[in-house]
Amino acid sequence: MASETTDLPDNPEVGVLDAPFDSALSERYLVYALSTITARSLPDVRDGLKPVHRRLLWAMRSLKMDPNGAYKKSARVVGDVIGKYHPHGDASVYDAMVRLAQDFSLRYPLVDGQGNFGNIDGDNAAAYRYTEARLTQVATDLMDGLDEDAVGYRPTYNGEDQEPELMPGAFPNLLANGAAGIAVGMATSIPPHNAAELLDASIALIDNPNANVLDYVKGPDLPTGGAIVDSPAAIAEAYATGRGSFRTRAKIERVNEKGGGWHLVVTEIPYGVSKGKLIEGIADLVNDKRLPILADVRDESAEDLRIVLEPRSRTVDSDTLIESLYRLSDLETRIPLNLNVLDATRTPRVMSLREALQSWVDHQFIVLRRRSQHRLGKIADRLELLDGYIIAYLNLDRVIEIIRTEDEPKPVMIAEFELTDRQAEAILNMRLRSLRKLEEMELRKERDGLEKEKAELELLLSSDARQRTRLKRDLTKVRDRYGPETALGRRRTLIEEAAPAREIPLEAMIEREPITVILSQRGWIRAMKGHVELASADAMKFKEGDGPRFAFHAQTTDKLLLAAETGRFYTLAADKLPGGRGFGEPVRLMIDLDGEVGIAALLRASEAEKLLVAASDGRGFVLKAADAIAETRKGKAVVTPRAGAKLKIVRPIAGEDDYVAAIGDNRKMLVFPLSEVAELAKGQGVQLQRYRDGGLSDAITFKFAEGLSWAMGGESGRTRTETDLQPWRTARGAAGRMPPTGFPRDNRF
Repeated sequence: MASETTDLPDNPEVGVLDAPFDSALSERYLVYALSTITARSLPDVRDGLKPVHRRLLWAMRSLKMDPNGAYKKSARVVGDVIGKYHPHGDASVYDAMVRLAQDFSLRYPLVDGQGNFGNIDGDNAAAYRYTEARLTQVATDLMDGLDEDAVGYRPTYNGEDQEPELMPGAFPNLLANGAAGIAVGMATSIPPHNAAELLDASIALIDNPNANVLDYVKGPDLPTGGAIVDSPAAIAEAYATGRGSFRTRAKIERVNEKGGGWHLVVTEIPYGVSKGKLIEGIADLVNDKRLPILADVRDESAEDLRIVLEPRSRTVDSDTLIESLYRLSDLETRIPLNLNVLDATRTPRVMSLREALQSWVDHQFIVLRRRSQHRLGKIADRLELLDGYIIAYLNLDRVIEIIRTEDEPKPVMIAEFELTDRQAEAILNMRLRSLRKLEEMELRKERDGLEKEKAELELLLSSDARQRTRLKRDLTKVRDRYGPETALGRRRTLIEEAAPAREIPLEAMIEREPITVILSQRGWIRAMKGHVELASADAMKFKEGDGPRFAFHAQTTDKLLLAAETGRFYTLAADKLPGGRGFGEPVRLMIDLDGEVGIAALLRASEAEKLLVAASDGRGFVLKAADAIAETRKGKAVVTPRAGAKLKIVRPIAGEDDYVAAIGDNRKMLVFPLSEVAELAKGQGVQLQRYRDGGLSDAITFKFAEGLSWAMGGESGRTRTETDLQPWRTARGAAGRMPPTGFPRDNRF
């Protein structure tokens, strides 16, 4: 179908604009993006507030919700905000207000809430018709100076009112309370810090813009406490670039019980982690058996946070449990740092810690000068009136006469006493009871005081040094209010370097107990508690027609290697084996092993560092036990026997063994050095013994100097050792010769 293009007229009267779609879309999207960045999501570096927070505080101030005043309904605040200043949804405004009141979200709350404002469990706040609020002292400090022209004002969205462009107060809110937000194409994430440390660093920057702020700011100071465990170098790098993260940990203490038991108590959790979700995550670790050494988790929190963690037994290593909890749960998290803020020109950029503090200090200088100028204007206005009052007192009788006799006394007074219009109006508005001698003295005293204050302010505005001194004095007063000796100012988060949580091996999480592993000829496996006698009646109990195949002592922390005749190795966890009651369970249900495939060996992976493996055709090699461990049910292909052959021998190699003895089905034996056998991770290996008929019957490693030993027949339990092995000592791959007299008839060592 052919497309037709119609040129529409560029006629504003009909509301049609002829423009390329891509440019029109990009222009509008850019406007939206800039609006989101500057008017919604990113805080201003000077007061650390987003517009919604600024408007909330301004509305509460207008409603006179002072710290010492009565609480008022949150619904009233939300209504004023969305009606006068912030035309958005009530839910978003109330959510912002709720966060300002949560002492687990803000280090220095700006709203004093009464009622349910949510909790650290993650529960939501009650509806705004049920809660009440007022400002905190911190919010008052942040807004100090609004009545003194410290900042500019702008019209509200409908032009009916005015609102401040930012807050002037000498409280470093951006870094003290932090911020988080997602804009279009950028985001911000700033953790809370200690206000006293920030003010100390700011005071240092006043005298020396190149001062090292890290001498004062050690790291974040989070509302929920915990510890920052990064190295000083990592913290310094994050603050220098304005991007990074801080590794934070919960506070965990070991509490010893009577009788030797113990448990762990969590009293502080990482910032931003919901206690409810944290406990749920730890409970999942217990239920999923991902942390076998943990038995239970309980929430015993009342006013203070208290999470109790019970170990599986008193023999569990507490440090291992703590390390595992840090690694597997939210008891250790990373708090991001992205100091992306709006600078003094309302331009978004990522600042370093020093740049952010310097920007705030520069703002405080501007506020100081604006407040001083405003005060000078007020003083000038008052001095003008005082001069008029004093002229009136000096000519009181004439003033009274003019007022009594003239129909229009104001122009007469202005002409006779050279008064300004404001002075004349003020004199005419004086009350009769003010016409007393004492009042004149008080006026002169007030004028002298104002003249002195005016001179001081003019000196202040003319001297940068005086401004620096004044600002340091003002910041020191604020610092004393939030110093480390106060309840609110005391540092809550420790800064202590710690290594990353190490990965704890599974065996370290399993309680070490002795067991006896038994595998029957038909492949039924079980683990009896304790090291029982292998020949006992319980150990030798099998189904009818079945019998023993492998039986040995082990520990619950062991990994077991099961070798199939195909050369594939499987790994079994000893603690996961079925109990010793009954006949156990088929081992093939635990691994992906076909019923037609025979089992060549079952042994502990820790029994020896290396294994001698050989196929029925006499080919074999030395294998590291670690290389045979499989991570899945499918196992790992290790030995690849040639066609017609199968894996026959899997023997542990003792540390001092230096020779190999091999015997074939033809009852010929040979002895050769172990060094002649290749060490491989997988494959067929080398020829251990050559056969004309049959194949390999058995092979074993031993220490040549001690001779070769084998069990004697019968029930005597005696062994025989042959020390003179020279007749059988030959090169690897030879045919061999008949074994020594008395060697077992089954051709097994």
